[in-house]
Amino acid sequence: MPHVRSIWNGAISFGLVSIPIKLVNATESHSISFRQIHTEDGGRIRYRKFCEAEDKEVSGAEIGKGYEDADGSIIPITDEDLAHLPLPTARTIEIVAFVPADRIDPLQMDAAYYLAAGGAAAAKPYTLLREALKRSNKVAIAKFALRGKERLGMLRVVGEAIAMHGLLWPDEVRAPEGVAPDTDVTVNDKELDLADALMDTLGEIDLTELHDEYREALEEVVAAKAAGEAPPETPEPAKGGKVLDLMAALENSVKAARESRGEGAEHKAEAEVTRLPARKTSRSTPKQTDAKKSTSTAKKTAAKKTTTSARKSTSKSTQGSKKTASATKKTSTSGTAKKTTTKKTTPRKRSA
Repeated sequence: MPHVRSIWNGAISFGLVSIPIKLVNATESHSISFRQIHTEDGGRIRYRKFCEAEDKEVSGAEIGKGYEDADGSIIPITDEDLAHLPLPTARTIEIVAFVPADRIDPLQMDAAYYLAAGGAAAAKPYTLLREALKRSNKVAIAKFALRGKERLGMLRVVGEAIAMHGLLWPDEVRAPEGVAPDTDVTVNDKELDLADALMDTLGEIDLTELHDEYREALEEVVAAKAAGEAPPETPEPAKGGKVLDLMAALENSVKAARESRGEGAEHKAEAEVTRLPARKTSRSTPKQTDAKKSTSTAKKTAAKKTTTSARKSTSKSTQGSKKTASATKKTSTSGTAKKTTTKKTTPRKRSA
């Protein structure tokens, strides 16, 4: 890796394995900093440090550390005293456990560092720890001392390197008491469906595309002032009325999000947001109940009409069949009678 100044040198303690490492910052600030000046003449404002005992200004080389006791007396603490702390983590990142990454609350996350291998001898054990972390899909929890206090850290793999996130101690994270609304609010399914639609419309984003627009605007102002020009005007904020209807606000948000993504033409004909599948609920609302009753009544009425019509049709068919059968029977009887009438009896001849 390119030469980066280390802020701490020590070793990772992995059981009986010791891995020499150098701790370097993993992040950097790109924010613009300002100097304090005297507004009348533009002169720099600087702070001078005075010794109270001698009432004279002292240089940085003459300044050390001291602990103020309860009675107000100062106990000098030297760098040598801190280097000989009776603490195993004074110069060691001591791994104490391996846990799944989701066990770590993001609220505990603090500064981030890279752990660089300290020389050729560290390459083998460094790689061993890195590959073990990869295969286990876990992170290492460790203790280390930095800047005058013992800290908690989380080791994880980033690319081919091992990174360490400083963690706050669990008792340093405040509970979210009194933060959530203290009034009872009901959110209905229709509102949740619109919120889901808005989330789907906004979609995902490549985080590398995001940048600090505030810093860019500030650079423009500084450049304009340096060139003796008037700074650029602040654009007018978007005019927005007072939100009285949450549903309307959600629908307008979905519409605006679609238009910003070039989807306005496709959805222009839509009067409302396409509803997502209805959520399962444990009970029906009054409107749903009335709708069910109305549908049921309509079905019963239609069925009754169909049955009545079928019965009439059957009755007519039956009557027609009876008439046909009766006519056939009469015709048959009439034909038989005619045959009986036309038939003559031939007398037998007597013998001589």
